[in-house]
This record gives sequence, structure tokens and C-alpha cells, in this order.
Amino acid sequence: MAAKQNIRFQKLIAITGVVLFCIKIVAWYLTNSLSVLTDALESIVNVITGFVGLYSLYLAALPRDRNHPYGHGKVEFVSAAIEGTMIGITGLIIIYKAITSFNEPSQLNEIDFGIILVSITAIINSLLGYFAVQQGKSNNSAVLIATGKHLQTDTYTTLGIVLGLTLIYFTDLLWLDSVMAILFAGIIIFTGIRIVRTSLAGIMDESDFEQLEKVVEHLQEKRKENWIDLHNLRLIKFGSTLHLDCHLTVPWYLNVNEAHQEVDSLEKLVRDKFGESVELFIHTDGCVDFSCKVCSKTECPVRKFDFVKRIDWTLDNAYQNNKHRLE
Repeated sequence: MAAKQNIRFQKLIAITGVVLFCIKIVAWYLTNSLSVLTDALESIVNVITGFVGLYSLYLAALPRDRNHPYGHGKVEFVSAAIEGTMIGITGLIIIYKAITSFNEPSQLNEIDFGIILVSITAIINSLLGYFAVQQGKSNNSAVLIATGKHLQTDTYTTLGIVLGLTLIYFTDLLWLDSVMAILFAGIIIFTGIRIVRTSLAGIMDESDFEQLEKVVEHLQEKRKENWIDLHNLRLIKFGSTLHLDCHLTVPWYLNVNEAHQEVDSLEKLVRDKFGESVELFIHTDGCVDFSCKVCSKTECPVRKFDFVKRIDWTLDNAYQNNKHRLE
């Protein structure tokens, strides 16, 4: 369901990108403004990455197969990296064009009508970007989040261009057009670098500490008596799917079915909180002698040492090896 929602929303983004690009081209043709051309060139990136993102979401939604046992979700990070790279290149091209035109600014025409057209695109981008980010966060989609942030940045640059055109309209200082183009091209480049950085982090399986902390806090809050310890916790993101690995220490005398019930209970807690897109791989460990000191189970028939202190699960200790953190 989440994958289909992402694809539908990305289709809307791609189609809207084409419409907004056409509007900005009309605005540039009417005004002959370099800063408006800057905005239009960035919209070309919106169009291209909109369709690239749509294709990547289609691939990410494909079921796991023999060649891709963890699914196709990581293609979203590749798509976002392409988008960030293209944004950065566009910014460099704009800066070059602005510098070469600085000493001989072009005459601007019909600035008032251009301001109206560009303002309309800013409003549409703002709304679309906001909802894209919210949808991306809700469904754990790197593509939608990257696209949404790009659209929001596009909104800021467009509003700045509207302000600059307004100043030019009242002051007739044509050189402001080149200055605005350089300024907002710098913002575009910064946005591209940030998107690429986030994408590479996903490709390299960099820890998502914010999401991991939420998982640990939820499990600590709902912790059960037989869950003596949680350790070796890992979280990897594959597109909209979260893969969670961990070791759960339970009383050693539980039979296989009883231990499996504890695992099922933990899985249900996570899925109830974070949705069905979470995939868990939980290994059970039987408790050993040094576990007694941190085990708060009140009626344990095989306890060898007195209970000393329960270890609360935190982001800082949940990833550690069991014996290392208990001794």
C-alpha cells in the first residue's frame, strides 16, 4: 500500500514539474531575465528527476527475488544521489552564465507579468514540496523526501527571484538580475550537496540514529519480564522498508515455542508502532550466570546470583555485545 501511494504521488510531482517548467519558460521569454532562466533551468532538473524518481519507486516496489533478497529499495538512494548531482551541476552552470553576463546585463521586459507567473509556480511548489516530505517520512521513502526538499528549496529561490524582480521593477537596476542568479545558484548547489550526502549515507548503510532511538525507547517502555536484555541492535534502510536485527536474551529454560512467543511479542510491538514496512530478524540468546545480576524476573527457579540492577535499553548501549555490556 505504501509503495503504491509513493508511486501515485511521484506521478503527480512529475506531471506538475512539466507544467511548472512550461510556465517558467513563458515567464523567461516574456521578461528576458537571467534569474528567471535560473529558476527555469532548475525546473528542468525537477522534470528529469521527477521521472527518474518515478522509475526508482517502481523498482523499489518490486518484490524480493533471488538476485535481490532484500528487495530493490536501495535504488531510491541512487535516484536521490542522481538528483542531488544534477542540482549541483545546474547551480554551477547558472553561476557561470551570471558571471559572464554581469558586465552587460540584458534589458528586461514585462517584469510585472513575469512576477505573477513566477509567484504562481512558487505557491504550487511550496504545497507540493511540503506534502511530498510528509508522504516520504510517513512511508520511509528517500526519493519523496529528497524531491520534496528540492521543491521547497525551489520555492525559496523563486520567492527570492520574485523579490529581486520587484526591486528591479521599481529601481531599474539591471545588474541585480545577475546578482540574484549567483546567490540562488549557491543555494541550489548547497541543496544538491546535502541530498547527495544523505543518499550516500543510505547506500553505505549509515545508521539512522533518529529512527533507531525511537525503536529502542519504544521497546524499553513496553519491556517484558522475560526480556532480560536486548543487544547487537542494527537498523538498515532499504527504500521504504526498515530491516531491524537484534539479539534478545530470555531465560535459558524456555522451550523453543516459548522463546518464539517472546520474539513474536517483540515483533508485534515494533510493527504496531512503526508499521508493516518493518522487517525483523531476532536471534534469541539463553541467559547465562552473569545475567542474574541484571535480570529483574521475580520468580526465577534457577537464579544463581542476587539481582543488582536492571540495564535500561538506550541508543548508546543497545548495539553493544551482550557480555561486554553486562559484565
